[in-house]
Amino acid sequence: MNVKIKNPSTDKLFRYILAMQTIEECYQLFEDLCTVHEIQAIAQRMEVAEMLDNKCTYVEIAAKTGASTATISRVNRALTYGTDGYKLAIDRIKSQQETEQ
Repeated sequence: MNVKIKNPSTDKLFRYILAMQTIEECYQLFEDLCTVHEIQAIAQRMEVAEMLDNKCTYVEIAAKTGASTATISRVNRALTYGTDGYKLAIDRIKSQQETEQ
């Protein structure tokens, strides 16, 4: 856990996010909380992470998402050396999708 971001305010922010119960509620919170560009950038990083997890190439990822190679590389570095947050989220969504089928 990154001690640079861990503090009571950040803990509270994450509790607010976890309190949202639907995608629509998440849209409401994030539209108030972030700029459109920030939301799109976060969504793009998650899409890049998912594609990297699926063994797509940088060229495929850049073509589909519009992400720069620097962004793709940064996400790849987080997948490889980070805290496994991307992997946890991706695995949970995969598990949910399998359960729904």
